[in-house]
Amino acid sequence: MKLKSWLASAILTAAVLSACAAPAPAAPVESAAAYVSANLDTSYENALSARNQLALGTLNLAGTPAAVSPEQAAALLPLWQAVRATSQSGGGSQTEVNALLTQIEAGLTEAQLTAIRAQGLTQTDLQDWATANGVTLGTGGGEPGSGQGLSPEARATRQAEQGRTPNSTGGGASTALVEAVATYLESLGS
Repeated sequence: MKLKSWLASAILTAAVLSACAAPAPAAPVESAAAYVSANLDTSYENALSARNQLALGTLNLAGTPAAVSPEQAAALLPLWQAVRATSQSGGGSQTEVNALLTQIEAGLTEAQLTAIRAQGLTQTDLQDWATANGVTLGTGGGEPGSGQGLSPEARATRQAEQGRTPNSTGGGASTALVEAVATYLESLGS
């Protein structure tokens, strides 16, 4: 009888303890999806990503009636700097970048977003901008993985030998574009 009582007591204690235990932490949810804008179309052929449309479109608004105001620049600059920082560090999740881009869009007026959307920006527009601003785009002609395992110095040497720069990919143009927007917004605050 004592064994049954002890067993029942042990089962009851285990049930009570498991009910009181902290729930297992949920697995972190990271959205791997690229930013989807409620205002910008990315479905047409060769369309730039919404992020690059915001960046290049903002630059293209300079000198127009829809140009970013100094007040907007003051609010937008830290957001673009944060986009730049997350891109450079590789530490930002897509969810964080999406939140920043949502805030950037919220900082633009409807007229500005309409003007950016009307530009219908494509990869060709980005390439033209890159060429005009001295950003070298790669041809994709290297051996896949040929730079893996190299030190940064050795990789830079190999890129120089091949006539490439560290920013010689589409990502490089995108990074240079974000840098250009930050510089432009800084100039509006001066």
